[in-house]
Amino acid sequence: MDPTDAQVACFEAGIKFGALYHQFAGTPVSPESADSLARAMEAAIENQPFCERVSVDVDEAAVAEDATRGYAEFTGRHATAEVVVDYEGVEVVARMAMVDGYPLMEVVSVEGGA
Repeated sequence: MDPTDAQVACFEAGIKFGALYHQFAGTPVSPESADSLARAMEAAIENQPFCERVSVDVDEAAVAEDATRGYAEFTGRHATAEVVVDYEGVEVVARMAMVDGYPLMEVVSVEGGA
């Protein structure tokens, strides 16, 4: 079976989140550097194929709460993110947010295509 365009678009969204999370997990972050880390994450992921938009918000309060010696190691607890992928006219919106103590990544919508 060949995957549908919607399935490929969802797969691509998953790839973006895998890179976003695992590439940056453990990065030293402080409340003062939270915004620059978020912008770097967005710019890095937006380079990938089929990526239309990435929005990352690093929670400065959560970082401050976890900080020792002025910084914390970045984890999914510190951020929410949204990724928009367009593959062959199919747009997928996926989000990451904390749900019951877990950084849940999920597809929010799939639109377009045949």
